[in-house]
Amino acid sequence: SIPEYTAEEEREDNRLWRTVVIGEQEQRIDMKVIEPYKKVISHGGYYGDGLNAIIVFAACFLPDSSRTDYNYVMENLFLYVISTLELMVAEDYMIVYLNGATPRRRMPGLGWMKKCYQMIDRRRLRKNLKSFIIVHPSWFIRTILAVTRPFISSKFSSKIQYVNTLAELCEIIPMEYVHIPDSI
Repeated sequence: SIPEYTAEEEREDNRLWRTVVIGEQEQRIDMKVIEPYKKVISHGGYYGDGLNAIIVFAACFLPDSSRTDYNYVMENLFLYVISTLELMVAEDYMIVYLNGATPRRRMPGLGWMKKCYQMIDRRRLRKNLKSFIIVHPSWFIRTILAVTRPFISSKFSSKIQYVNTLAELCEIIPMEYVHIPDSI
C-alpha cells in the first residue's frame, strides 16, 4: 500500500503535482508516477474542416498490471488522460485507440474503461466525440464491447469502428501527425 502523507511531508516530497478540475471537482495528479506513461495519449493532428482533433491512445504504453502500485498509477493516469482530452479538444474529435502490440497484462481493466466512458459521457467531450476507432482489435476488446453494448448508449456504440490494419487507418484519417509506436 502507498503511505499517506502529512501536508509537510507532501511539501518536502520531490513529486510533481498538477491540479486539474474534472466534473467541477478539483483533483491532483501525481505527475512523477505517470511520467513513463504519458505517451499513452497524444495529438495526431486534425481531420476534416476546422479544428477536428485526432486523439491517439496507445495502449502499449500503459503500465503492467503486476506493479504493486498499479491502481494508484492508473487512477493518476485516468485523471491525466481526461484532463489532457479537455485541453486537446476544441471542437469535434475522434479517438484512435491503438491496441496492437499490447499484452493482456497492459490492457486497461474493465473498471478503468467504464470510468473513462462515464467521464466522457457526462461532459462536453461526449457530444464532440465523432468516432472511436479501434486499431488491431483483439478478441478481448471485441468481447468486452459486445458484452457491454447493452449498457452503452446506442449513440456511443454507433461511433465505434474496428480497423484491422494501419493501411485501413490511412484510408480513414490523415496520418502525417499520428505517431505509431515502433512496436505496433
